[in-house]
Amino acid sequence: MKTPIINGLKKYALENNKRFHMPGHKGKELLRFLGELIPEIDVTEVEGTDNLHNPSTIIYESQRLAAETFGAIETFYSVNGTTGGLHAAITATVRPGGKALIQRDCHRAVYNALILGKITPKYIYPKYSEENNIVTTLGPEEIDKELSLDSDIDAVIITYPTYYGICSDIKNIAEVVHKHRRVLIVDEAHGSHLKFNNRLPTSALDAGADIVIQSTHKTLPAFTQSSMIHVGSHRVDIEKLKSMISIFQTTSPSYILMSSIDFAIDYMRNHGKDKLEILLNNIEKWTTYMKQIEKVNILDKGSLDSQIFDFDNTKILMKIDGLTGKSMENILREKYKIQLEMSDYYYGLALTSVLDEDEELERLAYAVEDISKKHFYVDRNKNNIDIRKIKPDINISLYDAFHSEKTEIQFTKSSGEISGDFIIPYPPGIPILCPGEVISDDIISYIETLKKNNIQILGFLDYNREKIKIVKKQNIRA
Repeated sequence: MKTPIINGLKKYALENNKRFHMPGHKGKELLRFLGELIPEIDVTEVEGTDNLHNPSTIIYESQRLAAETFGAIETFYSVNGTTGGLHAAITATVRPGGKALIQRDCHRAVYNALILGKITPKYIYPKYSEENNIVTTLGPEEIDKELSLDSDIDAVIITYPTYYGICSDIKNIAEVVHKHRRVLIVDEAHGSHLKFNNRLPTSALDAGADIVIQSTHKTLPAFTQSSMIHVGSHRVDIEKLKSMISIFQTTSPSYILMSSIDFAIDYMRNHGKDKLEILLNNIEKWTTYMKQIEKVNILDKGSLDSQIFDFDNTKILMKIDGLTGKSMENILREKYKIQLEMSDYYYGLALTSVLDEDEELERLAYAVEDISKKHFYVDRNKNNIDIRKIKPDINISLYDAFHSEKTEIQFTKSSGEISGDFIIPYPPGIPILCPGEVISDDIISYIETLKKNNIQILGFLDYNREKIKIVKKQNIRA
């Protein structure tokens, strides 16, 4: 059969890797009954179904149950993922041509929403742990300062928790934002599960956020691309939000995806707390074991306590001295049939969910221990990267740069030029450079180091990852 996608997926499935990556159903039997129904339930808006753009029966009832479960005033399903939800939330809240205060290390979907709404970003940078080489939390006091200085900001947009599981003091952030009569939008893509166990960080809705967008598929048992948009307060114009959701949502919404959201909510209502309790106990047992292994470092709430507000311990963030995170990920896949969620220069991330069992965490722990003892794996060329230097100057607005005429250039010769596109390590999908920003020597060095260590970078034009787009000179202001 000439079916490259199907053939590739079959090949991956036959590898039988232990999946410490999303989606949260982990490819297990839980959703198998839906798989058997897929040809039959893949329908459109006919008698007996409903219309996602104007729900009144089965979708309406399911969304009502979701709102009740998560503590929202109203909940909407997004089959265009959290990306579509963020686009709708931001453009419904920030005036066209207006301003938003943005956590700089947010997902590229936020930046795309800014372009769509011709919105000007003001960036707020999280703190940085030099000891652990990782970005940490946002300070409520910094948000307070920025909002005091600029009355034109309509909304504050933050990520909680981060891809790495780090949580800022979101309750105080919400109070600060509301003191200034602004709206707090939270990208909680990685936090759908927080609501279901009090050993986890506070959910964004419980902390007082106004709009929360969750990727149901990331940490709950739902199919990929399944997301929810929760309204948490009456500061939100719900009718405007509905209109924007309809604009960014496909007119052919998938009942396969919506049915998996329906299932995930019911599963978590009935089993979430107990399943998470078991999972957290198992994680605590095996991360404690790994912490005793020479060369192995586990970052969690205990090890980061003085530098963060809270941490989602369902994310196992680890590194092995002498190895890059990417090397560790590759070795786990090739030698031990364990696939991590992601890796960067320093860390590997194992993403767990309520479907992970004790013996699977044991397998991960023993594999990491084995790797730590095999000295021939050591990456002797590993150098430190200081991400604090990556704060590019803005020369042209994001919107204008995105729509400007571009030209191509060798990346290593682009110092002083203006980026014409996003340059994004993936995962986690957070831009190092945005259109309109000045390319510096530090940025070139940083990205070249990532490339040499086989970190995937989006934004390069050619197979060899040597050329990028820059803004043509006539578009650059003096």
